[in-house]
Amino acid sequence: MDFATILQVLDSTVRLATPLLLACLAGLFSERAGIFDIGLEGKMLFAAFFSAATAAVTGSVWLGLLAGIVSSMVLAGIHGLASITFRGNQLISGVAINFLAAGLTVVIAQDWFSQGGRTPSLLGGARFNPITLPFAETLQPVPILGPVYHDLISGHTIPVYFAFAMVPFTWWLLFRTRFGLRLRAVGDSPEALDTAGVSVVATRYAAVAICGVLCGIAGAYLATALQAGFVKDMTAGRGYIALAALIFAKWRPWYALSATLLFGLLQAVALRYQNIDLGGIVVPVQVMDALPYILTVVILAGFVGRAIPPRAGGEPYVKER
Repeated sequence: MDFATILQVLDSTVRLATPLLLACLAGLFSERAGIFDIGLEGKMLFAAFFSAATAAVTGSVWLGLLAGIVSSMVLAGIHGLASITFRGNQLISGVAINFLAAGLTVVIAQDWFSQGGRTPSLLGGARFNPITLPFAETLQPVPILGPVYHDLISGHTIPVYFAFAMVPFTWWLLFRTRFGLRLRAVGDSPEALDTAGVSVVATRYAAVAICGVLCGIAGAYLATALQAGFVKDMTAGRGYIALAALIFAKWRPWYALSATLLFGLLQAVALRYQNIDLGGIVVPVQVMDALPYILTVVILAGFVGRAIPPRAGGEPYVKER
């Protein structure tokens, strides 16, 4: 494998890790506040459809992004209503959201566009276009540094840079601000936060809302940047992989970056190397497609160690009288 091939694989890794990273950070905010959210997959899928549909109709990727965020926040609000206000089972609520999104997106897409559950292909201003960073062309001839800057760091879309910028911002917000302290406290000891006069309900709803925004951006990225439109079940389990990455990262932002890059690398390798010939034995393409999911299970089973979630996670808070 030469240097150019390595850069191509790493470039694909960054692109494929972006929706995983955004969804993982979304789950981190929600679960740190004590609200388990299996519905990451459904929110991403909902956002992917409405962002692609809006961008296709209006020709504006920014309106598509806004539609994706709003649609994801609607599902986040439903999850918050069920889990926080009505104190329902958080896992059941998340599963219901996934089923709802999987069914509604195809039905609405067929009704609106009559293309078999797809949206029209997105072109021009209806998609996020790559950004060339300053001096990328000038530095390209420089050995090693130039290709790394030009091919790996430069040339990505805005959501990619936003996702990676969210990692230090999330760390700062959670561990260096009063809001972050309250959010972590509501996931570990909501009764202590309530005693201090801070609303447990409001804090948890804020975390769920942030989760909805990040899932909306992740879904919009899938449909308007990574691909050129919506297709049925296009999230392909990324929400579940993001949850696995969150556990692997032990609910920490920097570890979440490492975990999602690892899973993105597995996907990039699987996409590039298909139908591999091992001494006359050809590895089927289906095996390579399944490889990231298989290794996800292996990594979680054997290398994570003990991952302790927030103590009040999954438990509705009932105010003592």
